[in-house]
Amino acid sequence: MLLFLDIDGTLLPFGAPEGHLYPAYESVRVPSNPLVTRIDPALGPRLAALGCELVWATTWMDDANDCVAPWLGLPPLPVVDWPDEDEPPALLHWKTRALVEWAGQRPFVWIDDEITEADRAWVATHHRGPALLHRVDHQFGLTPADLRAVKSWLATHG
Repeated sequence: MLLFLDIDGTLLPFGAPEGHLYPAYESVRVPSNPLVTRIDPALGPRLAALGCELVWATTWMDDANDCVAPWLGLPPLPVVDWPDEDEPPALLHWKTRALVEWAGQRPFVWIDDEITEADRAWVATHHRGPALLHRVDHQFGLTPADLRAVKSWLATHG
């Protein structure tokens, strides 16, 4: 089972509600990007415990392995190489078709803060295996409730 993982808005929350300050997590690991301290380092073991093949699906590209993976205590992960594309179909996220192609017929989970119903419908029509497109709230990033939802889906489809 593949797990495609975004960073901005997913692991790295942004756009906090008024009056909300993001925590700055400390770790023995030194971040190479100051924003990485917003990412809870405990997410690394929690993601690894899901038992999926983790894959970066982010515009951070190789910087995800240089900055974020060490912060989370994860090994270097495969990175989706985004194809050049003129325009995705209306309402469809620009990542959707590339992730389905990358997955082939393998089941997958995609965790992102920009997933829409259009993406879910397109994947349901164009991907033969099970797929969970799980949207997180960019203001808070990946939460324990999000991880429980993914874990529950994996228990049924994994």
